[in-house]
Order: sequence, then C-alpha cells, then structure tokens
Amino acid sequence: MRYAAIDIGSNAVRLLIAEIREEGKGYSFNKDTLIRVPLRLGDDAFLEHQISEKKTSLLIKTMSAFRNLMDAYEVEDYMACATSAMREATNGPDLVEKIKRIGIDLQIIDGNQEAEIIYSSHVIEKLNGNRSYLYIDVGGGSTELSVFHAGKLEASKSFDIGTIRILDNQDKEEVWDDMKKWAKDHTKSFKQVIAIGSGGNINKLFSLSNEKPGNLLSYANLKSLSDMLNSYTLKDRIQILGLKPDRADVIIPACEIFISLMKWVKIKEIAVPRIGLVDGVIQTLIDKNLKS
Repeated sequence: MRYAAIDIGSNAVRLLIAEIREEGKGYSFNKDTLIRVPLRLGDDAFLEHQISEKKTSLLIKTMSAFRNLMDAYEVEDYMACATSAMREATNGPDLVEKIKRIGIDLQIIDGNQEAEIIYSSHVIEKLNGNRSYLYIDVGGGSTELSVFHAGKLEASKSFDIGTIRILDNQDKEEVWDDMKKWAKDHTKSFKQVIAIGSGGNINKLFSLSNEKPGNLLSYANLKSLSDMLNSYTLKDRIQILGLKPDRADVIIPACEIFISLMKWVKIKEIAVPRIGLVDGVIQTLIDKNLKS
C-alpha cells in the first residue's frame, strides 16, 4: 500500500511516495520515491504577489507529472498542500482550480496548519519526553515555531520570515522582532531548551557538519558552518562545496534564522531528525486511514 504527499513550497515542489507497512500495533513507512523540483514560486509571490504565467505553466506540468507518477505507483491516498508562496499569490485560488482539472485536489494551508502537519510526524515522541524543545521549521516564505514541554505542545506560531523572502529583501524588521519576543516569552520558564530543526537547509547543514546520524549539532558547530559558508562566493559554494544552485543561496539566510533563534533562547544544541512537511503528510494519512 502506498500513500503520496505533495508539498508546493516557496523554493521547491516535492512529491514523496511512501510504502506503508504494519509494524507491531502501528504503522510506519518507507520512502519509495522523493522528487524535488526547484520552481522557486516565492520569487513571484513575494515580489509581485502573483505567480507568473511562466511559472504557472511549469507548476501545471510538474503537477501533471506527479499525477502520472502516483497512478504508476498505484497510490491509494494522497494529500497535496501549498504553503507560503501560494498563500500570498493573488492568483493562488485560480491555480488550485487549474491543478484540480488534472486530477489533484490541492489545499492552500495556513502557517498553523503547516506546523500541525509537520509535528504530526511524531518526532517529539521519539525524543526525551521530560525535556523542553523549540521546534523550528524554516521554509522559503515562513518559519514555523512550536514549543514542546514534557511531550506536550505548549504553543505554536508561524512567522513571515523565510529564506526566499530574505533573499528578496521582503522580510520585515518588525516580524523579526515579533519572532524574537515570541520565542523568548514562550521558552523563558523552561531550563535547557533543545532545538529541533526541520527543512532542507538544516538537513544539508547537518550533512556538512560530519556529525553522526542521531547526534545533536552544537550552536558553536552551526555558527562555524555559517562562517565557513559565508566565506565562499555563491559560485564557489556550488563548484567547490557541491551545493545545488537552488540550495547554495538559501542556505545562508537559513543559517541566520536558526542561529538567531538559538542565540535568543540560549539554546546550545539542535536535533536534526531529517523530517519535513511531506513526512507529516504521510503520517497524517496513516492516522486518518489506518488508526481506529
């Protein structure tokens, strides 16, 4: 049995096809196929507040290909979500209708829904239930923060600060101030908060750190990585470090977001479980279809 997740983000569009398997009294999944197409819809949405005809055409072609792949894999259920870029595009609802005509029901979700789907991946359950965590998901258009204590969600909020938005100079100082205040206010009663990072940039940063899977990444290590990356030109990040062109630029503002939050909250370490929105979507489908 296979489920699929589609994530139309501000930087890239993703399709995850997962094989569902029964495991003891519950269910888990293996990632069969993960496809990432760097459409960068955020450049249109944050600057012009609509998706251009060119990128609309590319998005429709991508969705058509995803529909064909889901059929070829005999996917039994799927969920398609669009986040920050489509939220801000005035023609977002029109694109939803065009995508529906090729057989994909797309939902434009708000920041709180995005956060709920991401942490539905149950990553918190796999960590120390007695500790306090600040969950940080950095996307192209927004950053979702969630505070967990003793295994329970204490607070969650979405902020219009993301990697594409920063590159396009569309981030606002007052939003940075709001995020700083919110993060400090909602963690000040907890001691030794640990960060949890999700999104493609923190995954790549963890890979560059040479830490062993399962280890925590220290603030000092992350700061050193940021300094190293900033010492290279964009061209050299691609040619010498081997970063993909659509990763080599956004990884710099992603560092800024993670480092700022860890500094504000005095967090010394960040866990990187390598999960994102598509993982949460698959788990949401499992919870909907297979749990009594």
